[in-house]
Amino acid sequence: MAHTIPTRDEVPSESKWNLGDIYESIDAWKADFAKVTACAEQFSAWNGRVASAPDEAIRAFFALQDAILPVVEYAFLSREIDNASVTSQELYDQAMGLIVKANTVSAFFEPELLSLPEETLLALSERADLKDYDTYVRRLIREKKHTLSKEEEQLLASMGEVLSSADQIFSVLTSVDLKFPDVSMPDGSLRPLTEGNYGEFRESPDVSVRRQAFENIFGGYEKLGTTFAAIYATSVKRDVTMAEVRHYSSALASRMEPLEIPEKVYTNLIKVMHESLPMLEKYLRLRKKLMGLDTLHMYDLYPPLLKDFTMKLPFDEAFDLVLEGLRPMGDDYLDMLRRAKSERWMDVYPTLHKSSGAFSDGSLAQVHPYVLLNHNDNLDSAFTIAHELGHSMHSYYSNMSQPAPKRDYSLFVAEVASTCNEATMLRTLLNKYDDPMTKAYLLNHFLEQFRTTCFRQTMFAEFEKTVHEMAQRREPLTKEALNQVYLDLNRTYYGSVCEIDPLIANEWMRIPHFYNAFYVYVYATGLCAAVALSDKIIHGGAEALSAYRRFLSAGSSVPPIEALKLAGIDMSEEAPLRAAMKVFGDTLDAFEAIMEEIGEKD
Repeated sequence: MAHTIPTRDEVPSESKWNLGDIYESIDAWKADFAKVTACAEQFSAWNGRVASAPDEAIRAFFALQDAILPVVEYAFLSREIDNASVTSQELYDQAMGLIVKANTVSAFFEPELLSLPEETLLALSERADLKDYDTYVRRLIREKKHTLSKEEEQLLASMGEVLSSADQIFSVLTSVDLKFPDVSMPDGSLRPLTEGNYGEFRESPDVSVRRQAFENIFGGYEKLGTTFAAIYATSVKRDVTMAEVRHYSSALASRMEPLEIPEKVYTNLIKVMHESLPMLEKYLRLRKKLMGLDTLHMYDLYPPLLKDFTMKLPFDEAFDLVLEGLRPMGDDYLDMLRRAKSERWMDVYPTLHKSSGAFSDGSLAQVHPYVLLNHNDNLDSAFTIAHELGHSMHSYYSNMSQPAPKRDYSLFVAEVASTCNEATMLRTLLNKYDDPMTKAYLLNHFLEQFRTTCFRQTMFAEFEKTVHEMAQRREPLTKEALNQVYLDLNRTYYGSVCEIDPLIANEWMRIPHFYNAFYVYVYATGLCAAVALSDKIIHGGAEALSAYRRFLSAGSSVPPIEALKLAGIDMSEEAPLRAAMKVFGDTLDAFEAIMEEIGEKD
């Protein structure tokens, strides 16, 4: 008999996040929705008047943004835990409509501000009573050449819901409509396969289980490949078109310039990872040897390399392990993590129609971050807890330290705190355990973190860059073309050792991050920065912790490159990337040595 995925009602309340902290009921949400809709309409009274009182207009604009946030977040979080709920979908649709309305009625705002002389804007940014908004005004000055006329901005804003539709279609298709065949287990039972539990199957020690899961997942996507190509091509073409409309040189430039990140940060990453492929090849050959395989397939890349050794970690035990591993972060940090559990910030288990993966949403400073998990009882899920709570702590410190206009930190640093949690936890646990098997298991996890974060995410970043350049050249983005790009990249990164199973060409179809273009690279740069930061935190004492808190608290008060410099890391150079690759090489050597020691004992 096939196992079933639990419904929301079958999961205890303490394992589900508490949206009542935002609104006590849907009726309360509806009442606030009506109030905020009225506020959005009232903001239109500023049309044509911004130049006469820019300081008041700026305050009114940000007040509207703050009012919208809880309405949108409640609707978004409601949908994420049940994508099939008609009620949640209605709330989400209304919230998206509110965003479009607010963007439309306020589209005149920035063009009118930018019609002011630059010296007037600079004077505004230097006023003591407008200090909360200085970063925003300076960004406007930088982006002046990319801002359109008032009428054009209003037109684009009115199309916001249409322009963002690809992501929503992808989410509904993958969470609700896309079904996969069950997996036949060694005992003859059948288990359902979903995006939420695929990670568990691909780590199975049984080659038949992981091969079935691989073939069923990617075979399922292949059947709808033409549809996914159409959806993704729409998203890519939107990126390219918007970059052209706003006079950027490329879609990549349109994402990097507003964040004040040099494009060389992106290209340096690809360059250094390509140079480091021989180390990846060495690791893959060791994996092939330790697994006793004649051929290493793409579905053989995830099982732990220690035979007959697992760390079964139900959620409570996994959470306690996270606390143990993050002890170097300080007692105040650990106390906040305990609050995340006791106050139900987290939605823990996979449930029917819940979104796959994991995330932390820290947008609501007046409440607390919310964390979506899909916990499996293993070490990877424990590190996922640490990762997402790293995001939450970043949001918490930023929200508590910065005024509303400066709370939201850059995407570039978004993955640093989360990955620093993982790296700190792993290095702490390596010192906690003495037995070779556990140490080897943790080293294996660290190596996989490098492979899946540095190499794999860089491969994703290279895919995005290539596809957007194809679109910019007006080349067709068909299923065949996209599959070929992705297949060639897999051959570059893995082909020296692995059998590149043809179905892997469909993997790009299941990556939700591709609908937020040029984001995945920050996972790789984030890990490289995090490895250096974790070393400082573990060995640097109170001074290093204080510097790290300054980084966590910076929000967008300084450019992201400068925010990391507060903690002693300069990501505008190749040095942190190369240093991280040295750690990868040293970890690989340590793992190989300890596996030889274990083998000799056997």
